[in-house]
Amino acid sequence: MKTAAACAATVVVVLAILTIGMVSGIYNFAADAPHTTIVANAIEFARDRSVEVRASGIKVPPLNNSAMIAEGAEHYDGMCTGCHLAPGMRENEMRPGLYPKPPILAAQPPDDPEEQFWIVKHGLKMSGMPAWGLTHPDPEIWKIVAFLQKLPGMSDKQYRGLMQEAHAHHEHIDE
Repeated sequence: MKTAAACAATVVVVLAILTIGMVSGIYNFAADAPHTTIVANAIEFARDRSVEVRASGIKVPPLNNSAMIAEGAEHYDGMCTGCHLAPGMRENEMRPGLYPKPPILAAQPPDDPEEQFWIVKHGLKMSGMPAWGLTHPDPEIWKIVAFLQKLPGMSDKQYRGLMQEAHAHHEHIDE
């Protein structure tokens, strides 16, 4: 009984401290002031677990179709390069002011396709990552994911080649 009372008292004290902190405005939410290590780690853990849980069970279609990858590259070029850059792109004027700073997707290993799909479709709160599923149907999002699976380590020349392939594919369809 004493243990339950001690736990309850601890919870009340922690909630009181958090409430005082929120009401006082002591925590700096400015984009140019990084989170404390504890807050950053807690947010990262919670975000990663949230995506992992919600993405589990998503059925991944075949992603190796070259036309699908090229169309995904075209979507990426039009919607994503401002934040995540593209092979051969340098830092732009917007990215330094973003917090958290979006990852440069070409410079890191690909995520699980289920998680990439979920993130692209639903976005991420308080990160600037939009929910593209509000304006793009699932097949279009899977094209972006197909491209994202190929993006890491891609050279500028390979990226430009994919863009040319995507434009040629659209010209062929338009005819």
